Amino acid sequence: MIDKATAARWRMGGITVDVFEDYIYSLLPPRDEVLTEIEAEAAKRDIPIVGPAVGRILYQLATMIGAKTVFELGSAIGYSTIWWARALGEGGRVVYTDGDRKKADEARRYFERAGVSKKITVKTGDALELLSEEKQEFDIIFNDVDKEDYPRVFKLAIPRLRKGGLFVTDNVLWSGKVAQKSPSEASTKAILEFNRLLYSSPDLFTTILPIRDGVAVAIKK
Repeated sequence: MIDKATAARWRMGGITVDVFEDYIYSLLPPRDEVLTEIEAEAAKRDIPIVGPAVGRILYQLATMIGAKTVFELGSAIGYSTIWWARALGEGGRVVYTDGDRKKADEARRYFERAGVSKKITVKTGDALELLSEEKQEFDIIFNDVDKEDYPRVFKLAIPRLRKGGLFVTDNVLWSGKVAQKSPSEASTKAILEFNRLLYSSPDLFTTILPIRDGVAVAIKK
């Protein structure tokens, strides 16, 4: 069990009122041993993960569209990767990407224990470069890289997403910093530009879900 003070590192906050966020998390069914261990490690070592409330959204989105292929930009120790992999049907494939080989090796061990390693292709290196090398279209592209890179991800992702596919992005409300009148941080400015690109694109229909740190869900028309 993770105490509230520790869990808050990956729960983040600043979007919904604390009492309502506490209520949402109190409703969530217990996770299995592997996910629970990753949550604890992420809290202890301050590793960014989406957490179980968003993990359930990812799983639900994939099952809703019958996704078979997911490309994940920025996978860390594989928490969200496991949620995606478990949602895919027989023959499904998730492409894991991260620039840290140690994190990738740790993620591989979690994948084995979770029983999803056969559905996951692990790639290390720059996530944007790895995506640019892909020739196929994906059912889902999940964006969770460095925030300054979000506008670049937008330009790379849309041509590699199938019609009816989903472009899902974490941290689009950035602990409420997107509401600042004159933000100075490069990360906040990049997210603001990215969100404008999402909503102004004629190729997408976008909704931002104000849960945890904000999740953008865009479907390609």
